Amino acid sequence: MRIPFSPPFVDDDVLKEVEDTLRSGWITTGPKVKALEHEINQLTGCQQTLCVNSWTSGAILTLKWLGVKAGDEVIVPAYTYAATALSVIHCGATPVLVDVLTDFTIDPAAVAKAITSRTKAIIGVDIAGLMCDYDQLKEVVNRPEVQSLFVAESEVQSKIGRIMIIADAAHSIGAKYKGRNAGVCADVNIFSMHAVKNITTAEGGAISLQLPSNFDPKAVYDLMRLWSLNGQTKDAFSKSNGSGWRYDILFDGLKVNMPDICAAIGLAQIRKYSGQLIKDRAKIANQYETFFNKKGWAQPPTLKDGSRESCYHIYALRINGITENERDAIIEKITAEGIAVNVHFIPLPMLTAFKDKGFNIQDFPVAYDNYAREISLPIYPQLTKEEVESDMYCS
Repeated sequence: MRIPFSPPFVDDDVLKEVEDTLRSGWITTGPKVKALEHEINQLTGCQQTLCVNSWTSGAILTLKWLGVKAGDEVIVPAYTYAATALSVIHCGATPVLVDVLTDFTIDPAAVAKAITSRTKAIIGVDIAGLMCDYDQLKEVVNRPEVQSLFVAESEVQSKIGRIMIIADAAHSIGAKYKGRNAGVCADVNIFSMHAVKNITTAEGGAISLQLPSNFDPKAVYDLMRLWSLNGQTKDAFSKSNGSGWRYDILFDGLKVNMPDICAAIGLAQIRKYSGQLIKDRAKIANQYETFFNKKGWAQPPTLKDGSRESCYHIYALRINGITENERDAIIEKITAEGIAVNVHFIPLPMLTAFKDKGFNIQDFPVAYDNYAREISLPIYPQLTKEEVESDMYCS
């Protein structure tokens, strides 16, 4: 039996939505993107959503809008995919790495210790579908001693009046924190719609806004939309619908818009996400949970606790009492059975680009321990009961 790790969910509705886009004659940013943005607003309850071509470009756009520049610092967990920190570097700023908790999420106490007068933002990373403790992060940035360190150097920073909290929600669309949906728990919440995500557009991302009351979210959306289209005052769809050919470039924007042909895939999926797809994922996760809770050698991931419910994006199993090399040997045996598994993630300080910047994994013991014992098992709606059982007994 061969079991892939995370194939995209493609059914007849996806095919029809894509075909409709192709037959419409309009495949770049247009009505399908607007429809997907509306669906994300409805799913999350956020103020506004802008779809872009990747999580990474969404993070870069957000940081540039915030005014992050050379000399600034952004706090990032050591346990995340490289894009979280690379988005900071691409803005000329410095990522400041901190350790995580045993549930894989950023450690608020470590964040508090890392804040300086150069800190402009904190990026909390939701891992495997489980959200960070955003209220605790908000409590940290609102402490008087932290507020006294904050130096606003842009109009946006002045309006926020504190360190901005950004959610790397790449894994968490559909997750919940204290009764709130992913997408509304940080100032800016950025989803990924990469091919392996719960909702995919092949490649893509979405910036969901939940800004303080002194912001006009629609005005921020409009400005970010300009940022995503080279700072151009009219997009191609507007011009094709009779708004005239003449345009202006208002500032040095980016080119990171999502095309309709990609949005069509996500649009078909999100319409059945809450009613079907996330429930299918939960069912598989609970099958794993029932099995591994009986095994003394297994440390199952947190799926629910007193304040959070995962969206079941990854089943991040840890094996008790093993080394990194022993974990790798286990993965080789599982792979030999035809079952594709993965590891989420190699901590940033173990990667060459970050080692070269002076980071040392020994400074992040929890991140390393989480990584060294972790094996990500397949979890997706198409997975059959027989395949789930095969995954469990090979693990």
